[in-house]
Order: sequence, then C-alpha cells, then structure tokens
Amino acid sequence: MTTPYDIVSRALKDIGALEAGETPTADAAQDAFDMLNDLVDQWSNEEMMVYYKNEIVFPIVSGQTQYTIGPGGQIGAIITGSISGTTLTVTGISSGAINVGQTLSGTGITAGTKIVAMLTGAGNNVNEAGTYRLNISQTVSSETINLYYQRPLSIDSAFVRINTNSNGVPIVNGGLDYPIAVLAVEEYEMIGLKTLNGPWPKALYYQPSETLGNIYVWPNPAQGEMHIFTDNLFQNYTNLNDTVILPQGYTMALRWCLAERLMPMYGKANPTQIQMINAYAAQAKATVKRINMKPVQSARFADAMLASRQKDAGWILSGGFFR
Repeated sequence: MTTPYDIVSRALKDIGALEAGETPTADAAQDAFDMLNDLVDQWSNEEMMVYYKNEIVFPIVSGQTQYTIGPGGQIGAIITGSISGTTLTVTGISSGAINVGQTLSGTGITAGTKIVAMLTGAGNNVNEAGTYRLNISQTVSSETINLYYQRPLSIDSAFVRINTNSNGVPIVNGGLDYPIAVLAVEEYEMIGLKTLNGPWPKALYYQPSETLGNIYVWPNPAQGEMHIFTDNLFQNYTNLNDTVILPQGYTMALRWCLAERLMPMYGKANPTQIQMINAYAAQAKATVKRINMKPVQSARFADAMLASRQKDAGWILSGGFFR
C-alpha cells in the first residue's frame, strides 16, 4: 500500500533533490508532507478532482427549520459498533445514517479516525448495519460511537423521502421521494413567511459558516427524511505512514503535483526540468478530471415548479400532497 512517505520520496527524486536509493531527512520529509496536505486540501475545492459524492441522510424533526452540520453538529449518527484493525462493525444505529467521510468519536477511538469505504454496510439508509473500512488501524470493543460529518463546501442537490401519508399510514414500497430546490441566499431572503407550515420541505438554503454549516429548510416541515448530496472532502493525512486510499490515477497525480510545488522550495530553475514536471502534473490531473467530469445534464425538474402555484396532485415525479 502506498503511504505519504512513498509519495514524498518519489516527488523529491523527481525534482533531483534525492538520488536513487536515498531517503529524505526527517525535516525534508516533514516539509514535503505538510505541502502534500496543503495540496490535498486544495483539491477539495476543485470539483472535477472530487471522485465521490456523499449522500447525507438525516430525519426531519417536526417544527424544526434549521440544522447544523460539521464537528459537534446535529446531523450525524449514533451507532453501536466495534473496531478490529481497519474494520468497523456496526450492530445497531440509534439515530442518523452512516456514510463515507464521517469521523468517529468514542472511548478509546484514535483521533482522526474516519470511514473511508463501505464494505458489507450499504450506507445511505437509516438503520444500516454492516462493516465499514477505516483509515486508522486499532482495536475497540463494542460501544456507543458518535459519527459526524465535516462541514460541506456546498450542497449540490437534495430530495425528501416521505414514508407515511397525511394520516400516518406507511406508504407501500418504502415511501416516495420529492425533489427539493437548493436556494441561493438571495432566493431564500425573498421568502416572505419563513415559518410557513407544510407537510415536508420543498426548498433549502445552506450557509457554510467556518466550522459548522447551517441548513435552513422551507416550509416548516411536519415529517420526512432528508437526503442531501455534497462533494466528498479530501482528508488530510495524520502522519507519513498513513495508507493512501484513493482511486486509480490519484497517486500519480499527487506525486507529480507535489513535485511541481516543491521545485521552488529547492531552488530548481532548469527550464527543461520545470517544463517536464509541469507537463506531467497537468497530464496526471487532466486524466483524473476526465473520469470525474459530469456529463451534460439533458433534462431535470424545474426548481421553479417547487415553489410555484402548480397543484401537486400527488404526481410521483413532480411532488405531491396526500389528500
């Protein structure tokens, strides 16, 4: 398995700071490691570098129009589980849902432990037991574990799942999904009565503050299960010996992009060498971006219809009220 140390060593050799067979000094490795984390952090802001879209699921609380997401926020999960090596085994979920990118908090759990992959646990569903892969190996006996999300940079889309009708009768086949409009702040400000009561949300506004993000839903809901979609954030590595868990092509992109960033630090000024490394870094990123590039969206539901005067009439595809 590739580690940050491997990427750092190769990048330093690529720029001629190390010869074949040499290893970086502790200070050189740490400087390059810090630059690697800065690079990974920046990639979270480049949409086409992001390879995974999170589906964040949380239950609607009747009468609540604001929810917080991030460390210590309201949106997350409380589970019962144990850890063996890098495998989290979930035996029960008290609230919320499990997803890639969540951070674990509990007695004896190493700080910075995150879910990096789904194994037998399908995720994205409330009460989804199973196994999940973690980024840090450890052993923890069965206990109550809190899971929380990092603050998303933005919300791309959302829908609400309705599991019961207006009389409280469960809907056959697991409920109906209704699209939700994601509003800009100017659009949210134009809503005159933000406390208007409704059966479930039709729109949301996301305010990404510094640590905790705030999600405002409208109208004031009575029921529902929210599903919001956000770009997954790249996670910083905790040390040089962490395991790099990324799809094919990313290790090469990290290596050449890091070499590109390290050249000024080591005073590299050879035009041929600079041109070659710049070309390799650009090619590696372009290859990844071609895979992640979203296809052109040919059709979608008009956001305007969600707040228009059109009657829903119970149509499944366009949203509806139960009568």
